[in-house]
Amino acid sequence: MLDLQDKRIVVTGGAGFLGKQVIAQLHQAGANPEKIFVPRSQEFDLCTLEACHQVVQNQDVIIHLAAHVGGIGLNREKPAELFYDNLMMGTQLIHEAHKAGVEKFVCVGTICAYPKFTPVPFKEDDLWNGYPEETNAPYGIAKKALLVQLESYRQQYGFNGVYLLPVNLYGPEDNFDPRSSHVIPALIHKVYEAQKQGEKILPVWGDGSPTREFLYSTDAARGIVMATQKYNESPPVNLGTNREISIRDLVELICKLMEFEGEIIWETEQPNGQPRRCLDTQRAQEKFGFVAEVGFEEGLKNTIAWYRKNAE
Repeated sequence: MLDLQDKRIVVTGGAGFLGKQVIAQLHQAGANPEKIFVPRSQEFDLCTLEACHQVVQNQDVIIHLAAHVGGIGLNREKPAELFYDNLMMGTQLIHEAHKAGVEKFVCVGTICAYPKFTPVPFKEDDLWNGYPEETNAPYGIAKKALLVQLESYRQQYGFNGVYLLPVNLYGPEDNFDPRSSHVIPALIHKVYEAQKQGEKILPVWGDGSPTREFLYSTDAARGIVMATQKYNESPPVNLGTNREISIRDLVELICKLMEFEGEIIWETEQPNGQPRRCLDTQRAQEKFGFVAEVGFEEGLKNTIAWYRKNAE
């Protein structure tokens, strides 16, 4: 088990929604707050080699969370940016970390790397059995390439890099901007605005049939820190709950929790995204003892309460 007490740790994306939770979990796991470094994008553009070179110097552990990411809308609008930014950030950071003698690299990948038609629940061994869902393939493939890089750097250089695959995340402080947010924050924002405007209908993309699995941000952060401490192998590891819910049921649940009584209108001409998403979470439990703890309704209530408090 890696003792974090004296480790110099870089958390890219550490000022973000998940990053803040990871830093809190690092503190709980005994890391020294004064030795945790969060490179901010205003000062360090991680798409450049120079910035990647700078942030890894004299560091022991890199936890790479930084990503250019969004929902279906952003993936359709900016596929080239999503491919380039995520590939450049990750691949140069891994290379520079190896050159700088970094002890451990923890790369947080994406559920979007899985093939469009993956048997449910998704097992890590199915990762290469097909092409990702088209709308998020550029993002998914860019992140998936980093797994290949880590595996090859381990093989050739003995570099200790691990790769985690968290399912869709949600929680307080998520991105609620409707132009770039994921499904839960987008829906919470949409219901909130409908209530504020006195609307009696709620238009939602797709037909409601796809299923998704959601992991609360504090659970995800705890899993990432547990892997940082305990997991030192090449195969990728899913982080999830092993529970799926249809988008239709999700929308109805959010409406119920937010006490919205209007009519839901399904915009079936809009894309559904991947048909089903649910992870096999056995490997995380076996390898480093991770099991999700926060119940879905509890997590949704916390997220809705945070948004209502901070929306104005």
